[in-house]
Amino acid sequence: MPTAKLHITLPENVWIHQVSSAHPDAEFRVLAAFPAEETGVGLLEITAENLPPVVGDIDDRDDIVRLDLHQASEETALVEFETTEPLLLLSVREAGLPLELPFTIRDGEAEVEITAARDRLSAFTSQLEAFGMTFDVEYVRELVNSESLLTDRQQELLDAAVEAGYYDTPRECSLTELAEQAGVAKSTASETLHRVEEKIIKEYVSG
Repeated sequence: MPTAKLHITLPENVWIHQVSSAHPDAEFRVLAAFPAEETGVGLLEITAENLPPVVGDIDDRDDIVRLDLHQASEETALVEFETTEPLLLLSVREAGLPLELPFTIRDGEAEVEITAARDRLSAFTSQLEAFGMTFDVEYVRELVNSESLLTDRQQELLDAAVEAGYYDTPRECSLTELAEQAGVAKSTASETLHRVEEKIIKEYVSG
């Protein structure tokens, strides 16, 4: 299952875009969020050198129907908010995706990571576009589960090679040393690792 990291530019008329753009050095971490019937509710950690103007700007917004300050220090505040414009939450809900938290918003841009089937990722990006949000994809990765590809002996030798530093740059262990540690012939170690590398690389490329 692939994992995608996206940088989403939020619509300019939404409160979080305007507040974060007005305070570009502030960081907004969404720790919890869920869509209600007509609003969205979230828990937000705000970090800024000058907090009162940031919190005040949020409280002044018409699309913020409730704002509760739970705790605050000199540069960090924890607030609970309710908004009538939960566009990112709605996009996630319409695509049927679990929202991975926390995610960060800074200067009008949200940085989110989503793990889901490719059709759901595609549905999510379509929803973003439908709600007027542009985005850049930093990466899409599909992790290879080596344990499902390899025999027990191949997995053991691979683990030994990694632990010994055979795959480090520069190498901390030669093939001869690895074979001696594993108690196999050098030719056997070489052939086994070649088969391991072939399986993992082909699986990665095909994915």
